[in-house]
Amino acid sequence: MKVTEHLDKSKETLISFEIIPPKRGGDIKQLLSVLDDIVKYNPPFIDITSHAAEVVYEETKTGDMKMKVKRKRPGTLGICALIQNKYNIDAVPHVLCYGFTREETEDFLIEIHYLGIDNVLAIRGDESGFHKPLKYGRSINEYGVDLIKQITDLNNGRYLEDGLLDAYPMNFCIGTSGYPEKHFESPNLQTDIRYAKAKIEAGASYIVTQMFYDNKFYYEYVDNCRKGGIDVPIIPGLKIITSRSHAHTIPKNFYIDIPSELVEELNKAKPDHAMEIGVEWTFRQVEDLLNKNVPAIHFYVMQNSKPIKMLMKKLGL
Repeated sequence: MKVTEHLDKSKETLISFEIIPPKRGGDIKQLLSVLDDIVKYNPPFIDITSHAAEVVYEETKTGDMKMKVKRKRPGTLGICALIQNKYNIDAVPHVLCYGFTREETEDFLIEIHYLGIDNVLAIRGDESGFHKPLKYGRSINEYGVDLIKQITDLNNGRYLEDGLLDAYPMNFCIGTSGYPEKHFESPNLQTDIRYAKAKIEAGASYIVTQMFYDNKFYYEYVDNCRKGGIDVPIIPGLKIITSRSHAHTIPKNFYIDIPSELVEELNKAKPDHAMEIGVEWTFRQVEDLLNKNVPAIHFYVMQNSKPIKMLMKKLGL
């Protein structure tokens, strides 16, 4: 079932999750344990992140540094199949344009279509240091728009190779990303919202936001999107802080603000109490969002279900 169908049919706020594949060489048992924990909360869909190839440098036996290009976290396709078929939950694979050619993207979409997957989250992806030919877009924000156009073309039976006989149309529900505190590469929030609208016009049907720790950013973002002509569902994304170091690493990596009150609480707390503080903060965020009847709440779980279990217990779920 499509994400938008889940949202339309539900009379209450949905809860969804996002996980990340293990690192290359890692054991999937930890991820399976996380899945076993979160499926208890009946998520209608689960997102699985994807990662482009990255440039890494490894020291040789002679002491020289050798450049290698590899994906640190392969496995998105296999995990999608697992979620779809073992847990009977709709999988939402992330589809990137950064670090992938159009041909590789089309192949991936064909494969997930064969798995019976109805949903994708189309995002640009992070800079990896490795560039392939035929990459998307002509400017920073046009990457995501071009990717969504390609998926929409496949939904209309238009493949990269012209003249295919009986080209079969696909039927993906396309989600995209939104940034309540703006994407760090956009000059301002209004410019960011114009590109969000361009992605909707290209074929995206819903938005999932970057994490935030002050709900006012989400409400203002939704209001600005509506004023800008965006009328699709906008799902708030949340990540629970689990360590004191997150007060510094999250703003550095995701370019968002951490409220001073939360930072002060973390600084005063003992290191082993940071997760409790993070859970309590997210609990207050969730209660407020539920009172505002948001369409869904999307939790960035990655590979640690403990804080989610603590939060759900507080919520009585």
